[in-house]
Amino acid sequence: MKMLPIGKTGLEAPALAIGCMRLNKLDKPGAERFLKTALDLGLNFFDHADIYGDGTCESLFAEALGLSLSSDLRERLILQSKCGIEKRDGHIIGYNHSKSYILRSVDAILKRLKTDYLDLLILHRPDALTDPAEVAEAFDNLKNAGKVHHFGVSNQNASQIALLQKHWKEPLAVNQLQLSVTNCTLISSGINVNLANDAAIDRDGGTLDYCRLNDITIQAWSPLQYGFFEGSFIGSDRFPALNHALEEIGAAHSLSPAATAIAWLLRHPAGIQPIAGTMNTAHLRYLAAAAEVTLSREEWYAIYLAAGNQLP
Repeated sequence: MKMLPIGKTGLEAPALAIGCMRLNKLDKPGAERFLKTALDLGLNFFDHADIYGDGTCESLFAEALGLSLSSDLRERLILQSKCGIEKRDGHIIGYNHSKSYILRSVDAILKRLKTDYLDLLILHRPDALTDPAEVAEAFDNLKNAGKVHHFGVSNQNASQIALLQKHWKEPLAVNQLQLSVTNCTLISSGINVNLANDAAIDRDGGTLDYCRLNDITIQAWSPLQYGFFEGSFIGSDRFPALNHALEEIGAAHSLSPAATAIAWLLRHPAGIQPIAGTMNTAHLRYLAAAAEVTLSREEWYAIYLAAGNQLP
């Protein structure tokens, strides 16, 4: 399995992360089989969030793997979780990056995962009321207590990260962003610089380049989705040219179309780590094969164009 550095943490992680958002769709035996398959493939990086299944995904994960504070298995895992989306009675009521909320959330996450530390903690969505000095206090508290080793953000732009870094002096490790070949304004705005077309619109303040300049690993969520949770582009009638390109190029590398779309992300020199959301063991095996393939420059651009993206 191809490995990637995670920010400046010193962690080496698989090129493909396992997203656990849908883990609670499996029963315990199914979760055991899926997680065993992941580990057998060398995929030991698991992405959680406290809102996934309202915490049930984290609890099932620990139960299925038989985790405990004394478990030898824990040291073989890289566990990442997110907090900051506040819910009440099953509904999102806002985002919360207050110190007390972060500390309370992490304690609950650790309890559900049956571990005494997270390798990475991520702030899930930008909170308009964030006090970055207060966030830094929370991070410092968690770091000193040994509860969290490294920190990151999700869905934040370059300026938001820079503002937090003004107060938190350790390098942030990751920025988790929606990114796929059909949702790639992060990339396309850099191709269409200074042009009067929609593709040239910079919607994120140069976040891709900022993360590369500061050694922040970009984690791509929904790497096989289009729109905002509108569905997968794999096999979709909305993307005939893209699916043809993925099938043709994938066949040349013995990859499935979905794995070829993952290989497209991995080909980018930013060292992007896609997060696979599948709970299907066969599908996971296909996706893992993407890490063993490097697409040519011509293949990368062919897929980019087939998705409807523009070149000047």
